[in-house]
Formats: sequence, C-alpha cells, structure tokens
Amino acid sequence: MQTAHILLVEDETKIAQLLQDYLQHEGFVCSVLDRGDLVEPFLATHNCQLILLDIMLPAISGLELCKRIRQSSHIPIILLTARVEEIDRLLGLELGADDYICKPFSPREVVARVKAVLRRSTLPTSVTAPEKPPVLQLDKACFQAKLHGQDLALTAVEFSLLAVLVEQPTRIFSREQLMNAMYQDHRVVSDRTIDSHIKKIRRKMASICPEQEFIHALYGVGYKFEMN
Repeated sequence: MQTAHILLVEDETKIAQLLQDYLQHEGFVCSVLDRGDLVEPFLATHNCQLILLDIMLPAISGLELCKRIRQSSHIPIILLTARVEEIDRLLGLELGADDYICKPFSPREVVARVKAVLRRSTLPTSVTAPEKPPVLQLDKACFQAKLHGQDLALTAVEFSLLAVLVEQPTRIFSREQLMNAMYQDHRVVSDRTIDSHIKKIRRKMASICPEQEFIHALYGVGYKFEMN
C-alpha cells in the first residue's frame, strides 16, 4: 500500500474532494488546502512527498508558489491547469515543476501521474562524488612522491626513508631502525645522516604545504609520520 503524503492545493471544492477520494482509495495520505497563502506554512510543519498544485489560487498563485518552493526544496510538484493554451509558455518559465495536467482530467490519470512522478523521485542514483586523490602519493616503481599532486623531487634515499615512515604512520622509529630498514647491506651510516635526510624531506614538503608538518621528531627517541 502506498503511504506517501500528498498535498493537494485546489480551490474548486468538488475537484478537490474527488481527487482526495481517489488518492486515499489508492492508499495515499492526502491533505487539501484551498488557498495559496496556506501552502508554505503547511509545508513548514508537515512532511509531504508530492504537491498537486492548481495554478489559479486565491492569495498566491500556483506559479508563484512553485517558484518559491523550488528555492528551498526538491519536493515533486505537479501543476493543475485549465489554461491549455498557455502550457508552452508555462513550461518556458522554468518553474521547476515535475509534470502538469490539463483540466478537465480523469482522476485515474492524476493518480497515475502521481505514481509515476513518485517513482522517478525515489529512483536510486548512481552518481557519486569523485574521490579525491590522497594527500601523499608514493610510486615505488619510479621512486616518485607527490604531495597534493606536486612532485617532491626526492632522491632515491630520501624516497626510501619517507616510504618506511609512511608505511607505518604514527609508529615511532629510532634512527637505528630507520637505518636498518633503508640500508639492508649493513653499511655504517651516522645518525646524523638520517637527520640530514629528514631535514631535506621536511623542507621539500614544506615548500608545497607550509601549514602542515608530516614528519614529527621526538627528542631522544626518533621520528614518526603523521597527518595532522
């Protein structure tokens, strides 16, 4: 059974009652208003899934209401009009209506249009926001590192050192651990060599992203990589 709440705005009592009866028979909840100035206050306090909106209304016209509603809502709107000769002009106004029905109409046609518009409005969309590239990209095949899409121009040694830190973010590496990870041939390397490489990497990263520090030094302990 349909459970959508339909707001019918129609000042002709007989038409309003007939459409309400048909919609409720189909399982819809249907509220009826007969003046244009009542619509916006009603929508502010009620959750509706579709509006059947007559163009000729007391106080505020359906055309004006359609424009106002579209400024803040995507709720489906079907216009009801007796102005058959003005349909082309109405469509050209780009009011944002989802459909229109000309009077005189069959109540069954109105119900069918309501169902069709509701189906369209609830179809799942396959459009997804494009994924942002990671802030830091490492390409081990060519020893290339990019920060916010810009090449850091690292040397092979600098790249290897950064890769060790990045692979285990937030882990604190001692200088000895970094040397062992980088130089697996057990060559003798001074602690100061690691400090020098870190300093160069930091300088290159700061030239692209000066407001953020990626490699953090813990005095007397070592270094860690962390995105703040």
